[in-house]
Amino acid sequence: MSKAFASQADLDDKKTTFEQLSPHCWAYTAEGDPNSGVIIGDQFIMVSDATATPAMAQDLIKHIRTVSDKPIKYVLLTHYHAVRVLGASAYKAEGATEVIASRGTFELIVERGAQDMQSEMERFPRLFRGADSVPGLTWPTLVIGDGKPGRQGSLEVDLGGVKVSIWHPGPGHTRGDTIAWVEEEKVLFSGDLVEYEAGVYTGDAQLEEWPATLEALRALKAEYIVPGRGEAMKGNADVNKALDYTQRWVTTLFQAGKEAAAAGMDLKAAMAHTRKSMDPVFGHVFIYEHCLPFDVSRAYDEAKGIKNPRIWTAERDQEMWGALQA
Repeated sequence: MSKAFASQADLDDKKTTFEQLSPHCWAYTAEGDPNSGVIIGDQFIMVSDATATPAMAQDLIKHIRTVSDKPIKYVLLTHYHAVRVLGASAYKAEGATEVIASRGTFELIVERGAQDMQSEMERFPRLFRGADSVPGLTWPTLVIGDGKPGRQGSLEVDLGGVKVSIWHPGPGHTRGDTIAWVEEEKVLFSGDLVEYEAGVYTGDAQLEEWPATLEALRALKAEYIVPGRGEAMKGNADVNKALDYTQRWVTTLFQAGKEAAAAGMDLKAAMAHTRKSMDPVFGHVFIYEHCLPFDVSRAYDEAKGIKNPRIWTAERDQEMWGALQA
C-alpha cells in the first residue's frame, strides 16, 4: 500500500494518568489510548477493561499497588475488542478469579474474537508491543444477562464497603456493551459506549440504536464518568458533555452514511462525503484518522441494511484501505 494505516504510524508513548474520582473509584487514562477503571473496596478490587497486553497491564497494576494491596478479584470486559481484553491474564497473579462479560460480548468473542485479535495486532503495533505475553483469547468466567438490554439482567458485586452494578444498557459500540455503575458514588465506567475528545471507533457498532443507549446512561445522572477514551469527566454537566460528544459523532457519521448509500456512492466517495461533516467538528481529536475509515465503512454498511457488522479480518482491513487509496 502507498500509505499505512494512521494507527500503524502512531508509535509515540502516551502519558498515563491514575486519578482518584471518589472514595473507591479511580480512572486510568492515556491521551486517547484505551482507558481502564479501577474500583477498590475494603476486601477486593475490580478492574474495568484489562488493557491490550499483560505487559501493558503491569503498568496499571503498579499504579493500583501504590494505593492498595487488596486482591484484584474481578476483571470486567466492557466489550470484546482486543485492545480492551487481552491483558486480562496479568491479573491472575494479583488474585483475579472472575472475568465478567455480557452474553453479547461472549457471543462476539466466539463469533469473531480470533479475527479481531489478528486485525488489531496488525493495526496497533505500539499497543501490542508486548504481544508475545498474550496467551490467547480472553474468555469470561462469568457471563451475565440474556443479551437483552436493561438492569433486569444485572450483576451486583460487593467489593467490601462499595457495591458495583454491572449490566448491558443497550447496543452501541458493539451489541454486547457492558457498564459498571457505582451508584452510591455516582461513578460510571462506560467503556467505549462513551468517548470524549477522542475518536469514536464504530467499526462494529449498532449506529441506529446507539443514541438511545446513551440516553439510558444519561438517565443515571452520573457525577463522574470514565469514558473509553479521553479524560475522566467530573460533575454531571461534564458527564453530559461526553454523552453529547459521542452522540454527535454517531449521528453525524450515520447521517452521512445514509446519504452516501442513498446516492449510490462507492466507499471512496462515501469517505469524501463524510469528511465534509465530520472533519470540521472532529478532525482535531486523538485517533480521528485511525477510526474514520472503519467508521465510514460501517455507517455505509448499516445504511445499506447490513445489521450485523461484517467481521474485520486483517485481509478485509487491507481490502478496505485499498478501496480508499485507489
